[in-house]
Amino acid sequence: MTKQEVLNTIHKGKDRRIEFKESVNKLPGNLFETVCAFLNTVGGTILLGVADDGKIIGVDSNSIAQLRKDIANQSNNPQKLDPVFMLSAIEYNIDGKQILAIEIPESSTVHKTNSDIYFRNEDGDYKVTRLEKIAEIVNRKTNYFSEQTVIPHVSFDDFDEKLILRAKNLIKINNPEHHWHTLNDKEFLSRAGFYKKSVEGTMGYTLAAVLFFGTDELIHAIVPAYKFDALVRKFNVDRYDDRLTVRTNLFDAYDLLMGFIEKHINDPFYLEGIQRISLRSKIFRELVAGIIDPEHFTPYAKNPKPNLLIMSFSPLWFIWIPKRKLGRKLGRK
Repeated sequence: MTKQEVLNTIHKGKDRRIEFKESVNKLPGNLFETVCAFLNTVGGTILLGVADDGKIIGVDSNSIAQLRKDIANQSNNPQKLDPVFMLSAIEYNIDGKQILAIEIPESSTVHKTNSDIYFRNEDGDYKVTRLEKIAEIVNRKTNYFSEQTVIPHVSFDDFDEKLILRAKNLIKINNPEHHWHTLNDKEFLSRAGFYKKSVEGTMGYTLAAVLFFGTDELIHAIVPAYKFDALVRKFNVDRYDDRLTVRTNLFDAYDLLMGFIEKHINDPFYLEGIQRISLRSKIFRELVAGIIDPEHFTPYAKNPKPNLLIMSFSPLWFIWIPKRKLGRKLGRK
């Protein structure tokens, strides 16, 4: 947020996405109730050092470093926020007074603070105890998040430019006549559909952009439950002989899963015409691409089954991929 955007936010007043909290030298006791409510609803911004009526009180300048540290530490403490969601505060000087802004996106999962679930409505945070309301929150998130969902607060600077270059190089290799690889990075993301207008009418980067080009920290912040789990059961079929857990961008996830397959499955000699090809690569590159397809990723299940299970019943191999629930594809017919 720019300083002018902060001023506009204060002028607008408290609502479903904006919360003010007086905070001079310590965090408000109900701060994480609002954090939890924003994560569970549509996201929002918390301004510390501003009264309910919009009057700028300010934060003690000598306490700012500790306040920012407390926000980072407590947001990463499962006793305070479960599951954890890394947050940080940005300092602004408004009319000679310091305030702190915490921008909170909507999360892909349901969060609790002190074992309670909160929901944001109008300008208040409400504890959710009814099972049907909790189910409504879960179902809304399940139906809402898909690879085309625009994620608020994600900027171009959050992406790894090396991954964008990798995507452009793949296009150049596979389709040299396609002009996308000649575009600058921002134009490329826009033209490829990674930067688009949301259903609310605001422009932003999609969940697919985060999964393809985001840093590991960004991916974990936006989709805390994101991971791929591969198991081998060859001798110990009750547990596993080898395991790979992947929580990184989709490009590196593909390479890691393919490497795991190559480690455990032999590549038999095979000719296509007069040319030897890798039958293993030909079969499994499509399989792995299907596993990591962001369109099929569902980050909400607790204790999910492995994404890839390789079992040996000599001389046969059994490859199992669990069926995953598909999210609603927003903006598609």
